[in-house]
Amino acid sequence: MGNKSPIVEIKNLSKSYRRGNQILPVLQDITLDIAEGEFLALMGPSGSGKTTLLNLIAGIDKADKGIIKIGGVDITSLSETELAHWRAANVGFIFQFYNLIPVLTAFENVELPLLLTSLSKKDRQDHVKMALQVVNLLDRMDHYPGQLSGGQQQRVAIARAVVTDPVILVADEPTGDLDRVSATEVLQLMERLVHELGKTIIMVTHDPWATKVAHIIRHLDKGILNAHHQTDF
Repeated sequence: MGNKSPIVEIKNLSKSYRRGNQILPVLQDITLDIAEGEFLALMGPSGSGKTTLLNLIAGIDKADKGIIKIGGVDITSLSETELAHWRAANVGFIFQFYNLIPVLTAFENVELPLLLTSLSKKDRQDHVKMALQVVNLLDRMDHYPGQLSGGQQQRVAIARAVVTDPVILVADEPTGDLDRVSATEVLQLMERLVHELGKTIIMVTHDPWATKVAHIIRHLDKGILNAHHQTDF
């Protein structure tokens, strides 16, 4: 990695939610750096704050205090409008339940994020085909989600996540709804995105088996980030 700055820099991040008169701390004083091309797995029991941390990194939620820099941009200082534009250009999302639109084909689902860009129709088509080729589903581009298996739907969702060439990919329980065989395919694909395309992935999972492709595993417990564990990959 040389002396390059981390792609994600988080300093003294805290987040609480209000429930009635109660204030519930979710994340407490989190500091975390993630290098470019890293595959980080965030683990922890339900309610440990891992999805909240993912949402803060992705610019979906706002921190109470602390700083998050992604690719040198301090996203904690952006307005809602600026944040929406930043998110569209810099973050690829992979969800547990795919979040594909049933009435759109695989091709049209992958094209969706590009409709927010200034790309020509021809350029959009080229980008979509390239993304579907990466996930090995070019032959299914005219199929609707209902005609695809769960594993294939998740691979379409991954193509949609990478089609804008984002700075980071965030994955929330990406194998949570898949059988082992499909889950293995999806994890191997994510591993390829890191090794072959140099993508940076932050994955939330509660399944220790799913972390076998990650470079670094960090554990959250009651909003506190524990010391990191480096894998052998």
